[in-house]
Amino acid sequence: MDPEVTSLAQSAGTTLVTLMAADAWHRTRDGLVQLWRHVQPERAETVAAELEVTREDVLAATAADDHEALDELRAQWQGLVRRLLVARPPARDELRRLLDELDPGGSAARQITQHATASGQGRVYQAGRDQHITER
Repeated sequence: MDPEVTSLAQSAGTTLVTLMAADAWHRTRDGLVQLWRHVQPERAETVAAELEVTREDVLAATAADDHEALDELRAQWQGLVRRLLVARPPARDELRRLLDELDPGGSAARQITQHATASGQGRVYQAGRDQHITER
């Protein structure tokens, strides 16, 4: 498996599912359907319908705080996008442009999971980005 394709598909699946529950949904859907129309026109309408169904599932999973369902939806779209990129390699550049347009900082694709345990006098400091600690 091509690691570049896998990484791009993972980023796309995560970004897509994240943006389905955001204000950018319509722009996201339109951009993805346009991508499919360009590289696999025979599948574009099916993909459009799948996006609508997935969005309903994302909204329901988000409301229920069902992280497992959201992970499954991300994996589903990662697979669809990966298969598209394998079948149509020129779509990689178009997908990268679309992801940069939809999520310029890559924040939707960034998923951070942190776990920590402190005992006694121990301290734990965690941050998803910059952290500045001043102790005296």
